[in-house]
This record gives sequence, C-alpha cells and structure tokens, in this order.
Amino acid sequence: MMDLEVLISEEQLQQRIKELGEQISKDYDGKEVLMLCILKGGVMFMCDLAKRMSIPVQMDFMSVSSYGSATVSSGVVKIVKDFDEPLDGRDILIVEDIIDSGHTLNYLKTLLEGRNPNSIKLCTLLDKPETRTVTVDVDYVGFTIPNKFVVGYGLDYNQNYRNLPYIAVNKNI
Repeated sequence: MMDLEVLISEEQLQQRIKELGEQISKDYDGKEVLMLCILKGGVMFMCDLAKRMSIPVQMDFMSVSSYGSATVSSGVVKIVKDFDEPLDGRDILIVEDIIDSGHTLNYLKTLLEGRNPNSIKLCTLLDKPETRTVTVDVDYVGFTIPNKFVVGYGLDYNQNYRNLPYIAVNKNI
C-alpha cells in the first residue's frame, strides 16, 4: 500500500478542467471535434472535459502501452486497441492523462497525421516537461508537475488507485 499525499485536489482538478473546456470550446467554435482518448488513464479526464465543452463532440478510444507494470515509460509504444472512427477531414483532439518522455504522444501524432485529419491538437491533464526526451507540442495543459510518480483520477500503479478523485504522490518515493 502506498503512503499517498495529495498533489492536486479534486476541487483544483475540476476548476482547471472547466477552464480547459471553455478554452477548447472557444478555439473550436463552429466546429465539431473528435476527442480521442488514450486509455485507460485518460478516460476520467476526457469525460469530465467533454461535459465542460459547449461545442459538438464525438469520442473514440485507443489503448496503448508503454509502461507495463513499471513506474517509468519503456519508450516502446504498443497499440492494444485502435480507434474505431475514420479520421479523414476531422478535427482531432487527443486527450491524454499525462505526458512524461513524450514518446507515446509523438508516435501517436505521427501515426494519426497519416490518416488525413483536418487538424490534430493535444490536450493533457498532467505534463512533466523535465522528463521529456522527444519534442511534443502540447496545445492544452491542465497542470505542469514535478518529476514524481503520480496516481489517482485515472492514473494507476499496477491498475490500482485510478478511482481516487485527486492526484497524489507516494510520500515514500
């Protein structure tokens, strides 16, 4: 069992997600956006974000793995489940829980660009820029956090802690 300390409270999360939803709605005004969620971690964030957007949205999901049971990304991206929707001519918003090294998002953005979308933007709840090993341009960032392993609000350790309504760090690491 981890000894957890709250890094970002539930109230802080919801306030920032509301702000992101308003900004994204303004930026996509007059358009329909296809929100592409990276499972499993991004699902809570994407659902709450979609509720805060005032524009038409559709949702689809992709499952990728770059961690396994480790606390550090392996750098090798494996697609477990691909998107169902065609991306041709669509305005795409990739929704991610956290960006560490940037390998997963860099790989996905390159892959999706080959599917001829109208536009691709990236939205992440959490960003760890000091761990970045590849350049990734992120359009919307919820919070920039230090290089700590975090859990909660969709983020897990060995599939546990996803259900916490806040973001926490292990005080023992």
